[in-house]
Amino acid sequence: MSMANVAGVSVDTRHFIGGERIASAQTFADHSPIDGVHLADISRGGKQEVDLAVAAAKAAFPIWSQMSPQERGAILHRVADLVEERIEELAIVETTDNGSLLRSHRRGVMPRVAMNFRFFADYAMNQLSYPDFETRGHTNHVTWDPAGVTGIITPWNAPLMLATWRIGPALAAGDTVVAKPPEWAPLTASLLADITAEAGMPPGVFNVVQGFGEEAGAALTAHPDLSRISFTGSVPTAKLVAKAAAENLVPCSFELGGKSPLIITDDADLDIAVTVAVEQYDNAGQVCLSGTRFLVQRGIAEKFKAAFIERAKQIKQGDPRDEATDIGPQIHPEHFTRVKGFVDRAVAEGQTVVLGGGPNSELGGNFFMPTLIDNPTVGSEIITQEVFGPVLCMQQFDTDAEAIEMANGTEFGLAAVVICGDKKRAEAITDRLVAGTIWVNCFFVRDLGAPFGGSKKSGIGREGGIWSFDFYADVKNTVFAPNGWKE
Repeated sequence: MSMANVAGVSVDTRHFIGGERIASAQTFADHSPIDGVHLADISRGGKQEVDLAVAAAKAAFPIWSQMSPQERGAILHRVADLVEERIEELAIVETTDNGSLLRSHRRGVMPRVAMNFRFFADYAMNQLSYPDFETRGHTNHVTWDPAGVTGIITPWNAPLMLATWRIGPALAAGDTVVAKPPEWAPLTASLLADITAEAGMPPGVFNVVQGFGEEAGAALTAHPDLSRISFTGSVPTAKLVAKAAAENLVPCSFELGGKSPLIITDDADLDIAVTVAVEQYDNAGQVCLSGTRFLVQRGIAEKFKAAFIERAKQIKQGDPRDEATDIGPQIHPEHFTRVKGFVDRAVAEGQTVVLGGGPNSELGGNFFMPTLIDNPTVGSEIITQEVFGPVLCMQQFDTDAEAIEMANGTEFGLAAVVICGDKKRAEAITDRLVAGTIWVNCFFVRDLGAPFGGSKKSGIGREGGIWSFDFYADVKNTVFAPNGWKE
């Protein structure tokens, strides 16, 4: 069957290519991380399907790219309207498919999906410009031309939101898109395909090829007809993508892993510190931006730790479809085993677990308890490698210089959090932190107009606002001479 019933919502399990549904001979099974229930058998694409999708996107490019920003924007606004009309369906399907909180999908994540389309459509229509400037009497005029076919590969922790954070600006810039959703949570990408068709998007402008990274993903990133690749995922996979893209000199935008520090100084507001620290368990720790390394000044460390543990013990773990639940399961048994392995190895090394430390025996399945490891050994795996689960570590520092050195002491540089009671002190710390995004006395405040990306091995490039268009478009400068014009 090509249609699946997911929590009462019909989802087409075939690819969406050139405005049509196309099935593959092979399929792969999709299960809910909540209870292991089989949700659907998904068409398993590879090179053949990718070739069809890229050809469809290439054929649609002249039509879409020659539309005005206003014409494209009108269609993208209709997409946003339809997303808002279907928020409940999208929310329940996403929760069932990836285990994130239903309440979060209803209130924040799915509305943000609509916002992704609206914001970038409006930016292309109203803000995408640079003032003309003079060079020896000549006028320089900067424009952003559609680049071509964009391949977009996104992860499973927020599948639809993170996909549309790239799809929105690519389409607004005039590119056509081939998207490969994550195999562990592919369903909402199929619903989005239906929405684009209903909104009147020309066939081939947006395409979805489902499948495994080593098959569909590898075929997409190696395709010679791509003009851009946007990838969100792990560092090892990014290296494979970069090698494939290099063969065709395709520009890449990478948002990769993180091991972000959360610095708490001795003059910090303790309530803010604890509140923000507990937020790092959001989405069962499956957030690349999370401040998973607490760096707490020695004088307040014990007081903070006691308050944090007390607050963290109040977290309700359970079925993410329940409004009272605070965190749900890990996405997949394979990932659950990976998270557990990190903690088991830390314990074997003699690290001290002061909260959680293992599976939630009351819930079973993919549920791993919120965990805190106190004072792990410097340089140990648990404080240098990304766990991507509800596993936090706490270290102590004496001076701000020491905190900065510890904060910058990993291969990552995606984000950082600073909780501090003095603005000048906070500024002195943030000036020396290596990170793409830093939050001070807050967490997860995101503006679509702000630059977003990682430093060091956390990524390449920046997206958001004009930075998105700088990537998804070809920036062109036209120089006009002051003379030579016929009257």
